[in-house]
Amino acid sequence: MTSRPAHSEQRRQQILRAAGRVIIQRGICDTRIVDIADVAATSTGLILYYFQTKDQLLAEALTHTEDEFYLEIFHRISRIDDPRDQLATLIAGSCPDTAAEGVDADWTLWLELWARSLHDPVVARKRAALDRRWRSTIADVVRTGQRRGVFADIDPADFALELAALMDGLAVQVVLDDTEVSRDRMRRILLDQAMRRLEFELDEVTTAAGG
Repeated sequence: MTSRPAHSEQRRQQILRAAGRVIIQRGICDTRIVDIADVAATSTGLILYYFQTKDQLLAEALTHTEDEFYLEIFHRISRIDDPRDQLATLIAGSCPDTAAEGVDADWTLWLELWARSLHDPVVARKRAALDRRWRSTIADVVRTGQRRGVFADIDPADFALELAALMDGLAVQVVLDDTEVSRDRMRRILLDQAMRRLEFELDEVTTAAGG
């Protein structure tokens, strides 16, 4: 038998995912509680029971998908031993794929998160924490590679900031369907930058497969 707290958390997660889907479809400014209730197959009253205000719901929905994306990437690289392959996998996973709705949805929500954070201090703090976590993960991979002697002796934090910023800039172009920036081109640029700065090479199979 499912306990009440577990059931409540499942319902809460369901509402957050529904909110994310509505934000992707309508944009955050045009997202209404009633639309989220329709997608979640629940009532507006129940939504407001879990989230006291629309602003709270939107703020949590924007960061919820990013949390799920991060955990997926983290678990994926945790199963890889070679830090060079870890970095290649992290890079491949960060590239939006317009053919895969889930990945594209992640970045669409991330763009909405950026826009919202300009005017909402709560969202701004959450955005900053998410960015710090992402850069910290990159830096940790670099430190592991340096300890094993496969990466050059550069500042891991500086490299993480550079790579994360390059990821963000290129991903925006991919999401906006820039004809000069495809997902594959983004991945190649990121890999080239990482290999040049960290002075390592990947075999052709790993590079072609995207990690």
